[in-house]
Parts: sequence; C-alpha cells; structure tokens
Amino acid sequence: MIPQRIQSLRDLMCRRGFSACIVPTADPHMSEYVSDHDKSRQYITGFTGSAGTAVITDTEAGLWTDSRYWLQAADQLEGSGVRLFQDGAPGTPSIGAWLGSHLPRGAAVCVSGTAVSRTEALHLEQRLQKTGQKLDIGPDLVAEIYSDRPPLDHHAIVDHPLCYAGVSRTEKIRLTVSDMEARGANALILPALDDIAWLLNLRGSDIPMSPVFFAYVILTADRVRLYAEPSCFSGDLQQKLAEDHVTILPYDRFYEDLGQLQATKDQLEATKVLLDPRQCNAMIFRSLPDSVLRVEAPSPVMLRKCVKNSVEMDGIRAAHLQDGIAMCRFLRWLKESMAEDSGSSSGMTSGSAPGQLTERSVAQKLLEFRSRQDLFVENSFETIAACGPHAAIVHYTATEESDMALPPRGLLLLDSGGQYLNGTTDITRTIALGPLTENEKRLFTAVLRGHIALAKAVFPRGLTGAELDILAHQPLWQMGLDYGHGTGHGVGAYLHVHEDPVRIHWSAGRKAGSTLPAFTEGMLTSDEPGYYEAGQFGIRHENLLLCVGADDRISGDFLCFEPVTLVPFDLDGILPEMMQPEEIAWLNAYHERVYRTIGPHLEKADRAWLREATRPLRETD
Repeated sequence: MIPQRIQSLRDLMCRRGFSACIVPTADPHMSEYVSDHDKSRQYITGFTGSAGTAVITDTEAGLWTDSRYWLQAADQLEGSGVRLFQDGAPGTPSIGAWLGSHLPRGAAVCVSGTAVSRTEALHLEQRLQKTGQKLDIGPDLVAEIYSDRPPLDHHAIVDHPLCYAGVSRTEKIRLTVSDMEARGANALILPALDDIAWLLNLRGSDIPMSPVFFAYVILTADRVRLYAEPSCFSGDLQQKLAEDHVTILPYDRFYEDLGQLQATKDQLEATKVLLDPRQCNAMIFRSLPDSVLRVEAPSPVMLRKCVKNSVEMDGIRAAHLQDGIAMCRFLRWLKESMAEDSGSSSGMTSGSAPGQLTERSVAQKLLEFRSRQDLFVENSFETIAACGPHAAIVHYTATEESDMALPPRGLLLLDSGGQYLNGTTDITRTIALGPLTENEKRLFTAVLRGHIALAKAVFPRGLTGAELDILAHQPLWQMGLDYGHGTGHGVGAYLHVHEDPVRIHWSAGRKAGSTLPAFTEGMLTSDEPGYYEAGQFGIRHENLLLCVGADDRISGDFLCFEPVTLVPFDLDGILPEMMQPEEIAWLNAYHERVYRTIGPHLEKADRAWLREATRPLRETD
C-alpha cells in the first residue's frame, strides 16, 4: 500500500515539475500531535510516531526522525521502500544537505506552506540555494492523492472557569497587548492552539487528548478576532466573548483576512504585525501584504503561559493528588496481579492466555482507575505500556498485533498521564514484574540517581534547562552510557502535555530561533532520564517538577524544584549500595511525603500496600 501511495505522489510531482516533495508532521498550527485529518506524513510512509519528516524524490524515499523513534520507525518502514535516517546521529545528513547531494542544480523541491514553519522554511531555502535547488512553498500534494482523507472535525468549545484559569481573559488580553506594544507592534497573530486556548480561557477537543480547538487569532489593542467554527460556541458563550471584545469569525476566512492587514486612513496601527516564526507556518507570512511590517519575536502568550499563576499551581498540585491516588491503587493491583500470575506463561510473545495481563490491558486498567478521580477528563497522551524489548522503543504504542503478555520477571515501562480540569499530569514508572537481573537493577538505579540529582537541584536564577541537564546525565555518563531524548519538557495547565518553550536538554538553545527561557517560579517541567538497550529493556523515571523559590536558609536569589507527582518509585529495582547517602535521604523523604499525602485518601488495603512501597531505604538493604 505505501509503495503505491508513493508512486501516486511521484506521478503528481512529475506533472507539477517537482523533483522532490517534503512532507512534515505538523498541521497548520505547528502542533506536535495532530488530528487524523493532518496525518499526511503517516499516510505516505506508514510511520505513526509524533515526530518525523518524509522526503520523496522520483527514485528515493526517506524518513528523518529522532532517537525516540528509531526502533519504531525501523520496524514500521520495513518493506515500504522508505529509508530511515536517524536524525541527530553522527553521519546523518540534514534533509537540505541530502537533497543538495541527490538532486541536480535547478531542481524544484515542494513543501506544503501550511505544514512548515517560517523558521524551518527559511533554513531549508537557504540550504538548498547553496547547491542550486529551489524551494517551492505551495499546496499539500499528499492531500491531493489522499482520496479517503478524514475530514477536519470541529467539536464544542467551552469556557474554562476562572477557578481553574486564575486570571480572566480580559486581563490576559490586556497584558498581551502591552507585551505586543512593547515590541513595537500594533497587531499579533496567534496560530498556536494552546496559546489561543490559554489566552481566551477556552477549551475544546479537536485534537485527541489535548483540550484545544482549531482556531487562529488576530489581536489588536481594541479587538480580538477569533477564527474558529462558529457553530461550536453556545449562544451564551458567544455573548460572553462579545462582551469581552472577542469577535468570532469563520475558521476558513483567516488567510483571506490576513491579506487585508494593510495600512489605511482609518487603521494605521495594523501595519506592524508581531509573529513568532517558529509557531507561524510559511503560508501565514506569504499571505500578508508587502506593506505590512513583520516584527518577528517569540509569542508573548507562549512566554506568559509557561509561568503558572498561583491558582494554576494549586490546581496542578490538586490534579497530581488525584492522579497519585489513581496510580497508587493501580500499582497495588498490578503488583498483586503479577504475584498471582507468577506461575503462568513467560509472556514473551504476542498474545496471551485468557485473563493474562498484557500491555494493552494494563493501560486500559490504569485508565479505569484514573476515570474514577474528580475532575478527570481523559488521558493526556496515549499510554506507553511496554515490557521487554518493547520498552527500548522510547515512544512505543501497543497494537493488537504487538500486544505482549506481561512476563513474571523483568521490567515494565509505564508512561502515562491525565487531563484534569485543574491540571495536566505526566508520569513514568519502571516497574519490576518479578525477579530482575543485576544489570537491570544497576541501570535502574543509575537512571534514578540522575532523576534525583535534577529533582534536588538548587540553582541561581538565570539558568536554563540546557545548563541543568548535566545533573540528570552524570550517573550514566560516568558509566559510559547515555540516552538520546530530552530530560524535561514543559507541561500545560489543562493544556498540551508537551508545552513550549521550557525544555531540559544539553542541546536546547543551540538551534536557530530557539526561545529557551531561564527558569522562574511557576514553570512546570518533567524530569525523565532514561536508559534503553535495544532488544532487551527500557528504563525511565519521570516526575513533574514545579519551579519554586529556594529555602530561606539559602542566601541569594536561588530556585529549586517541588515534585508535584506523588507516586513511589519501585524499591524492588534499586541497588542501595550504588546510591549516595544524600540520594537515599531524598528518596526516603519523598516517599514519606507520598505516604502522608496519598495514604489518607486510600482504603485500608491500598494504604497498607503504600506503606510498604514507601518504606525507608537503607544502604544495607
């Protein structure tokens, strides 16, 4: 099927005079996770990961994706005719460099103008110019051959109450206008869905497991033009928005109205437009009249959104309390179920005996536990439940065909999260399903030591995630080992589980156009070092950390992290002799906090299990 689709695309490319077609993952809003309507890259390659770019020429096809997906992509691309390029690995050429060496001078390369950011388009255009090729930013060619493409669905849009948002939309608009004017602009274009949802205190469900809706915003000092599906708003909400000077316009009219943003006698202020080139697709820039002055800068909404207000921080803590209750009940159920099934099949093949636990069944069971909690809406992403070699695939998703029965030994990597009306959660626990090898325990402990080092960090104001990342890597680096993915990402307040611009990784900030901010109070980040042995196992330990002011006993302007995740780490995987006394002290204090906070909300049997799961660890254990 994939080879036939690629051939259909090649035939269309030939008719249009293109030598290559680039197919990114993003939708017109530069979203990380996209709706079925916008999965053109998945359609043309068969690769289902959330990150990657396909390139099709008249004779070759390639997919560039990062280390999280190398194993998954290798498996899914087999037999498709699409070659895997391990993006970021030594010796892997960039897309621009590869095209430059494979196409003749004068060749035309096309990319959909709504699927590539302004920053990416400029970088690619400049690279191709060096070798004599031309980039054509135009229509989505894959969409033209995608005969059964799912429609773009619009769902109900609802008000996000002030008791969860903390700040009214009129105040957020006022602050954003002030930020916009401080940058010398009179108008602001917002295409990022989470920016729009946060600014206007609205939520939707147009993208699975993310409470956003398809929309664009053009903001000026006296008016907010919201381009969305009008039928998705109740009459009452439309009236509230109108009272707050928010005008609802048809979603499909956005690009037409961009062409009207030009100087007139009555509207001189609309000539200086602030745009974030990393968030705005290339077609937005092309649609603006030449008379409009473009002020390129990071989105002021993105920069405000990543710093949670006090109400949001309280909501995040409350959401993690509910999530911790669900997780602890689930972990007791899982551990006791595995103990009961310890005499069953080894489970190292796909499929299972009736009643036997599998990757998919435990993911479903966890959803059942979460669904019982107050304010729970849905998962915040598709649960990763992976054992054995599947856990070495960083973002593995179990299917009916790959679903593996849980063996009574080894490790289960469980990465999951929930969307609650008052917060978004994301947690990974690596769980001992039975006896572990010494090597598994050794690496489990090393990764945990890295997690603790970052969690207990105290650091001066002004540091970024690029500077803190060494703490999480150090225990593995000392063993000559490493992991390729980022250590931490920002998390929204009942919004995207991956939120820009907060990031913890040593390479963050090196890319052109990066907006990596310094940490400040209210930023929420994950802490998730890992280790993966292909074909064997994977380990990751993840909590969410809230940046707060350091203890008064520390002199100077220092910050630290408050773990908001409240779930024990599996003591069965730890080698205490590998840990430093201060690391054991941190773990014991964290576990005691988990027990004191979660325990009172559990029934007797669950509370007894939690007491044992949070027992003090000693160096001699």
